[in-house]
Amino acid sequence: MSSPSTAPPAPSNLKRIVAASLIGTTIEWYDFFLYGSAAALVFNELFFPDSDPLVGTLLSFLTYAVGFAARPIGALVFGHYGDRLGRKKLLVLSLLMMGGATFAIGLLPTHATIGSMAPVLLTVLRLVQGFALGGEWGGAVLLVSEHGDARRRGFWASWPQTGAPAGQLLATGVLALLTAVLSESAFGAWGWRIPFLLSGVLVIVGLWIRLSVDESPVFKQALKRAEARKADAPAERMPLVAVLKHHWRDVLVAMGARMAENISYYVITAFILVYATTSAGVSKQTALNAVLIASAVHFAVIPAWGALSDRLGRRPVYLIGAVGVGLWMFPFFALIDTGGFGALLLAVTVGLVMHGAMYAPQAAFFSEMFATRMRYSGASIGAQFASVAAGAPAPLIATALLSDYGTSTPIALYVIAASLLTVVAILAAKETRHRDLADVSPGPEDGADAPVKTGAAEDARAL
Repeated sequence: MSSPSTAPPAPSNLKRIVAASLIGTTIEWYDFFLYGSAAALVFNELFFPDSDPLVGTLLSFLTYAVGFAARPIGALVFGHYGDRLGRKKLLVLSLLMMGGATFAIGLLPTHATIGSMAPVLLTVLRLVQGFALGGEWGGAVLLVSEHGDARRRGFWASWPQTGAPAGQLLATGVLALLTAVLSESAFGAWGWRIPFLLSGVLVIVGLWIRLSVDESPVFKQALKRAEARKADAPAERMPLVAVLKHHWRDVLVAMGARMAENISYYVITAFILVYATTSAGVSKQTALNAVLIASAVHFAVIPAWGALSDRLGRRPVYLIGAVGVGLWMFPFFALIDTGGFGALLLAVTVGLVMHGAMYAPQAAFFSEMFATRMRYSGASIGAQFASVAAGAPAPLIATALLSDYGTSTPIALYVIAASLLTVVAILAAKETRHRDLADVSPGPEDGADAPVKTGAAEDARAL
């Protein structure tokens, strides 16, 4: 089913929208992942020096997890106002908050200077990072999804998803360069601050690009319809209330879908820096180089997986990733245990390729689940609430399991259990790839691939 509202936009305009979302998302993920890498490499010594090394790493990862705890709050706040005011305004705000917090971390005094206040301030800034990122993801993927056409939505919407590996690539690359050219003492004394301060420059570039794009046409039309009905309709419900009333099942599916995707990603990219250096005897530089190269491959395969989801559907591609990452966990750790760089690189690369099969269709898949005037809230809530149970504790749980058992087996079983949960969630979901974002209001009663309601009817449900 097609409509004028969903006619494909001019290629130049769509590419500008994609570029704005991608660059902004890359900067936000750079900020977020930079903290994770620093937590694994130096924050245990700089902010928790009185603990033994592994306990210090646990405490460092605990502040890392705090950022995830703030993400659902950011999802609620940004989702609410993003569904009321529009996607673009909230994306500008999220970028400013994330960049400001990251820049401030680069200026923080350490435990040696101000004692226990140092980890407290670090935690506060991490909370700001998490709050901002909780609002960023939903807005970025919706801006692209709602500008693009249904036939290639999976491909175009997957580009903001490449912001995660691009941010990881940028963060890991900067850290790898610094650890290569600086002595360990120089990096610990002042070199670690450079990547955080660099965020200030990146934010200026991101803001310039993000301010140049237009608001989503689908959202503008939905807002006009809602405004036209205000005189005769009851007061509009909060988007959160509407989401929980009409889309509670979709929220649960989205949360389940994120379990394997989120947990596997942070085990593969963050925890590996601990495991490879402490259990496999690999140097920090070698581990960082492996993650750096694998992240480049991850970046390249995400659009390909997204395009495949336009042909096969969101569910089949997602299932490939969920099953693949579960099956890969025991070979993953076995390869790392060899201590060789080639084996380490193969382990991380294959893991991230499998992860990409889940992450690529996720943007279009989640966008297609929700009605326009509750889409920002619905997609953000489903994605970010899952991060509290999935990505937040993943490095912490993995480090604790390694500390208690001294082997990778329970960590592999932990990821496999998450994969099984995601498989169940995807099997319970309905295929969405043929849904028109302006015409359909997907809900528990809808049939798979069936565009069933008009845009006006869709937004009436949000009132």
